[in-house]
Amino acid sequence: MNDQTVTLIVDSLGPLLRATVTSTIPLTLVSFVLGLILALVVALMRLSSVSAVAAVARFYISVVRGTPLLLQLFIIYYGLPSLGLSFDPFPAAVLAFTLNVGGYAAEVIRSAILSVPKGQWEAASTVGMGYATTLRRVVLPQAARTAVPPLSNTLISLVKDTSLASTIQVTELLRVAQEAAAPTYQFFALYGVAAVYYWVVCLVLSFGQARLERRENRYVAA
Repeated sequence: MNDQTVTLIVDSLGPLLRATVTSTIPLTLVSFVLGLILALVVALMRLSSVSAVAAVARFYISVVRGTPLLLQLFIIYYGLPSLGLSFDPFPAAVLAFTLNVGGYAAEVIRSAILSVPKGQWEAASTVGMGYATTLRRVVLPQAARTAVPPLSNTLISLVKDTSLASTIQVTELLRVAQEAAAPTYQFFALYGVAAVYYWVVCLVLSFGQARLERRENRYVAA
């Protein structure tokens, strides 16, 4: 590695870190939180006794899981304007990632809810709890323990998937690395630095996942 490459890497550390903090991480967190809310709604629709409601949820999940994330991103950013719906790059990326997370996480949440014994529902009913109260105070806290590992994996995958947002002009980590490397063709060095940033973010999330799992298990044991 020559001095020019070292200088380029050092000069790019700040802009890459700034892109990580101001774009990649916010894009991940906002999309994940909104995706979880959507996933909970879709999971409850999927469990509904009304067949039409459950069918709508199944169709949505099938479309999300059956099409590439990059294509979903392109349809929202490049396709919807032909229907009169235009989004700036960042909101378009948030929308695409939210819909994608919603489709995948819905099945995780549905499975977690189903893992709670039916006796819990019946016991709650005998003490006068309604559906919403039982769901909020009895079922979801227990389902959360089952859902934490797969949902954490979804979050970590989402961090890496945000690199796709560079294809619709979002100035996130990968795009900043591309722009920094283009004038000198030092793609290996700059992409290597970007990979380290992604890895560190995922490492922090993995550490948080492990702590959350220990906390959930300790809560159940108590």
